[in-house]
Amino acid sequence: MNDSHNDSQTPPNPSISGGTGGTGNFAPHTPSWGQATLEKWAFAALEEQRLARRWRTFIRFCWLVVLIVAGVLTLYKNTGSSTSSGVHTGVVEIKGEISADSDASAEWINQALKDAFEDENTKAVVLLINSPGGSPVQAGMINDEIRRLKAKHKKPVYAVVEETCASAAYYIAVAADNIYVDKASIVGSIGVLMDGFGFTGIMDKVGVERRLLTAGENKGFLDPFSPMSKTQKAFALLMLEQIHQQFIGVVKEGRGNRLKESPDLFSGLFWTGQQSIELGLADELGSLDYVAREVVKAEDLVDYTKRDNVAERLAKRFGAALGAGAVKALKTWPELR
Repeated sequence: MNDSHNDSQTPPNPSISGGTGGTGNFAPHTPSWGQATLEKWAFAALEEQRLARRWRTFIRFCWLVVLIVAGVLTLYKNTGSSTSSGVHTGVVEIKGEISADSDASAEWINQALKDAFEDENTKAVVLLINSPGGSPVQAGMINDEIRRLKAKHKKPVYAVVEETCASAAYYIAVAADNIYVDKASIVGSIGVLMDGFGFTGIMDKVGVERRLLTAGENKGFLDPFSPMSKTQKAFALLMLEQIHQQFIGVVKEGRGNRLKESPDLFSGLFWTGQQSIELGLADELGSLDYVAREVVKAEDLVDYTKRDNVAERLAKRFGAALGAGAVKALKTWPELR
C-alpha cells in the first residue's frame, strides 16, 4: 500500500463545529441553540420550584415559632410574675379608655384585683389611674368588685392619679379609701354624654333620599341620616339623666362628707389635682412611690396588671389570617421533617 492510502485511513480529529470528519466517521453531537435554551428554561423552572418549596417551609416554620411564642407568653401572662416572697404593695394599672375590648376592661381589671387581694403578702392595693373615662357599665362593674374585695379581705385600697382621672375613671377611683393626685392632674368630669352626627340637611341639599324601613316606630332611633323627633330626644335625655344620677350616687357613697358643696361639682366640669382636693374629690398630693412608702408602709411594689401580650396583639391585628396560617402550618407539619 502506498502512503496516500495510509493517509486516507487516518481517523479525523474531533470537531467542535459538528458535521463529519472523514469517510464513515462522525464528530460528537453538540446541542443546537434551541435545545440549549430549553434546557436552561427547564433547569430554571426546577430551581424556582425548589426555592418556592424552601420558602413555604420557612413560612411554616415561622408560623410554628409564632404559635410557640404565643403559648409561652399566654402561659406567662396567666401564671403571672407578680408573686412576692415578702410584704408588698399590690399595683393594678387602669390606663387608656375603659371599655369591654381594651386592657382597662372589667374582665381584666377585676381579675388583676382578685389576684392582688388574694395574695397574702399584699398589704394594700393601689389603683394607678391614667384614663379619660369610657363605659359606665365597665366602670360600675369594677367599682362593685373593688368594694366586694375590700370587704372580703379587709385590705385598704388607694387610688393614685397620674395625668387624668375623668368620667368613668373617676367612677372607679371613688371606690378607693383615699385618692392621691398630682397638683396638675385632671380630675372630675362627673357627667354622661351620647354623641353623634346628623346629616339630614346635607342630604336634602344634594337630593339624597333616606330609605329606612323599620318594624317599630323607634327602631331607627339615633339614626344619623334620619331627623330626631322631640319625643326621641326627650327619651335620650331621660336615659342620660338616669345614668348621671347613678354616677352621682356612686361618688357620694365613695366620698361621703369629704365632698364640698358646689353647683358645678356634678356638672361635667373637671379640675386640676389641687382644685380637686379643695372640692373633696381627692384627698392628698402623692405619687405611687409616696403612697407605698408613707401610707402603706410597704415600699416593694408588685404589679398585678393583666396586659395584652405580643401574640394577642398580632392575633387582633391580622385576625383570621393568623389563625388560617397557623392551621395550615399544623396541617403541613410532616413536610417540615
